[in-house]
Amino acid sequence: MKKDFFACTAVALAAVVPVLAQASPETQTRAWAASCAACHGTQGVSQGGIPSIAGEDKARLLALLLAFKKGEKPATVMHQHAKGYTDAELERLADYFSRQKR
Repeated sequence: MKKDFFACTAVALAAVVPVLAQASPETQTRAWAASCAACHGTQGVSQGGIPSIAGEDKARLLALLLAFKKGEKPATVMHQHAKGYTDAELERLADYFSRQKR
């Protein structure tokens, strides 16, 4: 079962990544931000124990993301997520979430 899941995921990524690479920067950022919704809620508005990030100060969000990436801030999974992005991509995500309404 896991093998099928990973095979399907690989096929899906192979189809999506080239399309996303040609998308506008805003579309790319929204696609990256969609993965944050699982924990932080749609557009960064959490419904549970995970903090909402919508409307937060961009500089504060970026500092947190960079601290997670460098391993300076303890986390359960955020340090792994942050390591998957360049600093410029993290800045785009911080900007995106800072512009969302709470």
